[in-house]
Amino acid sequence: MACSPSIADHIIPAVSCAEDEEIVDLVVKGTIPSYALEEQLGDCKRAVRIRREALQRITRRSFQGLPLDGFDYGSILKQCCEMPVGYVQIPVGIAGPLLLDSFEYIVPMATTEGCIVASTNRGFKGIYASGGVTSTILRDGMTRAPVVRFPSASRACHLKFFLDNPSNFQTLADEFNKSSNFARLQGVQCSIAGKNLYMRFSCTTGDAMGMNMVSKGVENVLAYLRNEYPDMDIISISGKVRFSYAYRNFCSDKKPAAINWIEGRGKSAVCEAVIKEEVLKKIFRTSVATLVELNMLKNLAGSAVAGALGGFNAHASNIVSAIFIATGQDPAQNVESSHCITMMEAVNDGKDLHISVTMPSIEVGTIGGGTQLASQSACLDLLGVKGASKELPGKNSRLLAKIVAGSVLAGELSLMAAIASGQLVQSHMKYNRSTKDVSKVGS
Repeated sequence: MACSPSIADHIIPAVSCAEDEEIVDLVVKGTIPSYALEEQLGDCKRAVRIRREALQRITRRSFQGLPLDGFDYGSILKQCCEMPVGYVQIPVGIAGPLLLDSFEYIVPMATTEGCIVASTNRGFKGIYASGGVTSTILRDGMTRAPVVRFPSASRACHLKFFLDNPSNFQTLADEFNKSSNFARLQGVQCSIAGKNLYMRFSCTTGDAMGMNMVSKGVENVLAYLRNEYPDMDIISISGKVRFSYAYRNFCSDKKPAAINWIEGRGKSAVCEAVIKEEVLKKIFRTSVATLVELNMLKNLAGSAVAGALGGFNAHASNIVSAIFIATGQDPAQNVESSHCITMMEAVNDGKDLHISVTMPSIEVGTIGGGTQLASQSACLDLLGVKGASKELPGKNSRLLAKIVAGSVLAGELSLMAAIASGQLVQSHMKYNRSTKDVSKVGS
């Protein structure tokens, strides 16, 4: 039985035929699992509409304001989100051009915090007027870290010595690389904790962010090692849950960790620029000496006093998160991707400012996951990094990492200047304050 969508679906979604009404009733009663609607109906949008209506009846809460129409729910099936009931709208602003390595980029930023786009844009303006940003990718390798247990610590050490031996690397690489055309093993870093051996595998992943790619390679190596070490007990592919494939801990994914800060994960990038004295005065209303001192007191000494781990910066996370959301990256990886140290010093006899950001763990991809969604794909296309590079595997994702780092540099420069010149509160009052009477907004 065909169902005609209601004109008011985008306001208060409701079922539109007797057959759907019957299905809603079955979901409410628990006869049909909500998670199984897409598979059983073969229509993703219809499944979302029925799920919404069933949930509204169960919770007696309205979904009014949460959009239903205008989204391709088939594009997220078994890839991006389970049991969808709609989508959240996040505005996308543009900043730029960012002059990076002599090329210009318009940078999309998805955020609900006023001032972020405007401030980054001001940073871009000052950088452009000073000749642009220079960038370098220091490392490029995604990691995964299984943990295995032995009957004794000496047996765990025996495997560590085997993995550390350079003569065994090619055998491991052959096993690891056979599961992918792009994954190429770079190395294995081992750490012993009693009878447990943690193995941090690192590999290139082309233009994908690559965690699944690494996991497949790790499984191949573990299968090979199990034959060589039959007393080896595989606890977890990432050191967390027995016989499962959780992505955590020694990798280390989605949490601050010294190993990422020191060794890097994903793309390790450094960007630098020399901002001219006249640009600082005209655009940023501050001076070289003031910014250098503020950076030392706030970003370096202040972060040290706070016991920061990878947080020696003003607000790298703001820029990283905004670009990540706009381009379909994993927002949770903002944790380690925002590791950043911002350095400033006077150059050219104290007249100009040298500013740099060093970011060891930018985890980005231009294929897979959320990058294939229409909106996020459009933002990647705006940057010229959509999809896999046909010229050189990994070129697009490395360029995206450089753009992220260059944008962070602009954001750091602008915010630090705003603090130095006393403009920060004034700017937030102008761009980050609602004009609505919040006392009248219903809960």
